Amino acid sequence: MPDSVSSLPVVLVVDDEIRSLESLRRILDHDFEVLTAASTAAAERHLEAQNVHVILCDQRMPERTGVDFLTEVKTRWPDVIRMIISGYTDAHDIIDGINEAGIFQYITKPWHPDNLLLTLKAACRLFDLQRQNDLLAIELKMLPEAADKLVGERRDKLRRAYSFEDGIVRAPGSPMEGVCRQLADVAPYDLPVLLFGASGTGKELAARALHYGSHRWDKPFVVENCGALPDELLESELFGHRKGAFTGAVADHIGLFERADGGTVFLDEIGEVSAAFQVKLLRVLQEGEVRPLGGTVTRKVNVRVIAATNRNLDEEVRAKRFRADLFYRLAGMIVRLPDLKDRTCDLPVLVEAILAQATKAMDKPVRGVSEAAMARLVAYPWPGNVRELQNEVQRMVVRGREGEWLDVDVLSSRVRGGEGGSPRVETTNEAPAESPAPAARSAGQASGTLKERVEALEAEMIRDALIRHRWNKSQVARELGLSRVGLRSKLDRYGLENVHPIARRAVH
Repeated sequence: MPDSVSSLPVVLVVDDEIRSLESLRRILDHDFEVLTAASTAAAERHLEAQNVHVILCDQRMPERTGVDFLTEVKTRWPDVIRMIISGYTDAHDIIDGINEAGIFQYITKPWHPDNLLLTLKAACRLFDLQRQNDLLAIELKMLPEAADKLVGERRDKLRRAYSFEDGIVRAPGSPMEGVCRQLADVAPYDLPVLLFGASGTGKELAARALHYGSHRWDKPFVVENCGALPDELLESELFGHRKGAFTGAVADHIGLFERADGGTVFLDEIGEVSAAFQVKLLRVLQEGEVRPLGGTVTRKVNVRVIAATNRNLDEEVRAKRFRADLFYRLAGMIVRLPDLKDRTCDLPVLVEAILAQATKAMDKPVRGVSEAAMARLVAYPWPGNVRELQNEVQRMVVRGREGEWLDVDVLSSRVRGGEGGSPRVETTNEAPAESPAPAARSAGQASGTLKERVEALEAEMIRDALIRHRWNKSQVARELGLSRVGLRSKLDRYGLENVHPIARRAVH
C-alpha cells in the first residue's frame, strides 16, 4: 500500500449523497487530506491505494449499510479508525456498530462543524498512538536480545579501558611495566591484594585493572575510602544497617559488601581505620559473612578484597597500630606503585593521554604541548603524582588558545620554575615569584583603590594571625571567623599558601 505524499492526516468520507460529500469536504479540507467515495466499492479502491487514517461512513446507503462495510474494513484494514455518520439514531445500529465494526464514534446528523473537527482530530491522534504502540511492541520483542548485546558491548569496552595494556598508560621500559606484570599475574586468582603507593599514584586504577582482569569482571566493583568516615558510618556503609540502628537510620540499608556479592570491594586508605574497626573487618574477611549494624542475622558474601594505603603498614604493625592478623589477611600479594618522579619516561605519554581527555571534555582542541613546556613538565618532581599532573594539564588547556601550542607561558609558576614541594594556587595574571601580590603588601601603603587597600589590610591581618598561631590554620580560621575552606581560598588569593610567615615579612 503506497503512503500518501501529504503530511496531513488522510480522511476517507463515504456517502451516497453527493451534496453531503461536498459539504464535508469543505469543512475538513483545511485540516485533513480528504478523499471522497459515493459507494463502498469506490471506498475500497481508495483503501487499497492510500494510507487512510480515518473513515467517516454514512450508515444508510443503497448497496450496504455502513456497519456492514466497516466490519469488512476492520478485517482487511484493522489500523484504520472507523466512524459512522447518520441521520438515524436506531439503537440496534449503534450497538452493531460498536460490537461488529469496532467504531470509534457514532456521529448523528445534523452535526456541528467544530465538534466534527475535534472528533476527527482525536481519531487521527488515536491512529498515531496505535502506530507508535505497534512499533514499541516490536521493539520490546527485540529488547532482551538488543539489551544483552548493548550491555555486553559496554562491558567489553569497559574491560578494555581498564586492561593492563591499554588502561595503565606507560612508556616502554617504564617502572610500571613490572607493576603491570605483577597485577596481571595475580588478577585471575581470588587472592587479596594490598596496594602501596603515595597519594595520586593510581591505586584505584590498579584496583580496577585487577578487577577487570579477573573472572569477576562482569560483577560489581565498589569503592570505599576508609579514611573519610567515622567507625559507625564506615560500618554502615560496608556492612549495612537495620532501621533504627542509630540516629538517622530511618530505613534498612544494604552495605557495599552485599552489593558487591560476586564482585570486588576496593578499600582505599585502609591504614586509617581504627583498632576497633580492624577487629570487625577481620571477622568479615575470615568468616565471609556480614551482619548489618543493629541486625541479628548474618549474611554470606562472596567478594574479593583489594586494599590500598599510603602508609607503611609494616611499621604500623611493629608499632601495634595495625593488627598483624588483618595485615596478613589483606596482603595475599603486595604491589608497590612508584611515584611519578621515579617514572619520568612516562611523562610525555601521560601528558598526551591526559591532554586528549581534557580537550575532548572541554571541547577545546589544541595542537599539543610545545617541546619547551614538555621539558619543564619532565623536570618538575610532581609531589602530587599523576593527580597533580592531571590538574596541571587541564589548567594548561584552560589558559591556552584554541588551535595553538601549549607553551611555557601557560604553565603554573611552580612548574615553570621547577619548584618542588606543596602546590600553591596561582592567580590568572601570575605576578613574578619574587614580587609579592599587591594585596599582600603592607596595609599602610597610601596608594591604590579602596578595594586594593582593603585587600591589603585583610592580607596583613591573616599574615599576623598565622604568625601568632605558628601557622596553625585551624586556630587562625577560628580567630578570624572563617571556615578552613574560606581561609585556604584567601591564602591562595594573597599568595600566602605554604610560604613561611616570618620569611614573608622579611621580604617587606
